[in-house]
Amino acid sequence: MVGKRADGYHLIDTLMVPVSLYDDIDIQQRTTLRRAAPRPPVEIRCNHPQVPLGRDNIAYRAAELLMHKAKIDRPVCIRIRKKIPIGAGLGGGSTDAAAVLVGLNRMWKLRLSVRQLERLALQLGADVPFFIRAKPARARGIGEKLRLLPRLRRRWLVLAYPGFPVATAWVYGNLSLKLTKLSVNTSIATPLESLDTLDKLLVNDLEQVAIKRYPEIGRLKSTLSLAGAAGVLMSGSGSSVFGVFRSKRLAEPAFRRMRHEEGVQAFLVHVLN
Repeated sequence: MVGKRADGYHLIDTLMVPVSLYDDIDIQQRTTLRRAAPRPPVEIRCNHPQVPLGRDNIAYRAAELLMHKAKIDRPVCIRIRKKIPIGAGLGGGSTDAAAVLVGLNRMWKLRLSVRQLERLALQLGADVPFFIRAKPARARGIGEKLRLLPRLRRRWLVLAYPGFPVATAWVYGNLSLKLTKLSVNTSIATPLESLDTLDKLLVNDLEQVAIKRYPEIGRLKSTLSLAGAAGVLMSGSGSSVFGVFRSKRLAEPAFRRMRHEEGVQAFLVHVLN
């Protein structure tokens, strides 16, 4: 954290990197045949029982937003197969919303530019614009000011989700600005390039808030460190933790170990460019 705006939003300076864990999104155009009951313009179907199916779903709102922008009245059905844990600090909902914007833009041949899609995405959430391009980037402001980074090495990571979500609003609401840094880290992309000093350079100001209430997050960090990770950090506002490894060969034993942790979901992933 580097500050707070008058409207309550926190200002950040962070590195956002896409990895090879994703949800599957299928979008189908619906027919507009007459029915006894009118069909809603957007229908959400999902394999996860905790995912809302109405306007509380950010993918639903993404489709609705683009329909309004393009003045299109064509009902769609969006099927989501969740792989990214919910409330894990991994951007699962945001990436789904971005995928819907990109997918409908192609399906309807709207020819909206990346910049236009990013501006629409910002209306849905501060981190949604990042997932339009889904390339490594430095994010500032409230997360909407993106600067693409040079191509990163293919680093392997082990993600560990403790089995419970952490509410982003709660974490930010309990953050003390005394924990934040006054200086901006100008070498924020360094950690993934050189692993020698990675452990000291990986910083997440939200960790102290989350771990104080959920000590299991801290325990997962310790387990990943003992398993050989060059650096470990909580992802976003939690609850997931990731460990960065020097190679896939070193990451695989740690992945197998985390899979045997009670209540923990583990994923072996790599950085995407």
